[in-house]
Amino acid sequence: MTAPRRMGTENSKTRQVLLDAAERLMLEEGYAAVGIRRVAREADVAPALVLYYFRSLDDLFLAVLRRRGDAEVERVVRLLDGPQPLRTLWRVASHPGNALTTEFAALANHRKAIRAELAARAEHYREAQLEALTRRLAEAGTALPPEVSPAVLLMLTNALGRILMMESAMGMTTRHAEALEFVERFLQRYEGAAADG
Repeated sequence: MTAPRRMGTENSKTRQVLLDAAERLMLEEGYAAVGIRRVAREADVAPALVLYYFRSLDDLFLAVLRRRGDAEVERVVRLLDGPQPLRTLWRVASHPGNALTTEFAALANHRKAIRAELAARAEHYREAQLEALTRRLAEAGTALPPEVSPAVLLMLTNALGRILMMESAMGMTTRHAEALEFVERFLQRYEGAAADG
């Protein structure tokens, strides 16, 4: 019987450098640019060192997804606890920084392990958002229209924010101004002017 392969520790500085390199490549060039040799070259290490920390390329992708996902849930829940949760939700949903999520969604079309992990994390993220939003709206006494539950509002905000962000990235802006005016009227009605300017 062979001994299990030795792996690098999860809190190693080298591991973090490798994750940073993989994430940077995904954001700058897309997931297809990420490979064991390319990550090694970007991190200025030997390819064998990448495999010391990650058994496979999928393991590297999963580690990037988990690291970013955990931090994002904590960040969004903290932000939603502020004085204007609806405006915060809109800023989060329509932020161009969601490009990494788009890359993982594209990658998930080709890799079952990534798809399963992305789906599980997205479910957790949505539930954490919903819990924080519902709590904060109740604390603020914000009364939404009866047909718009916090869950429906969350889904609509995320869907509209994502489509506007994706279309803008492609250079498409048809009817965006109209949609953004609607969003601003809604936010003004329930939370007033933006507190940050």
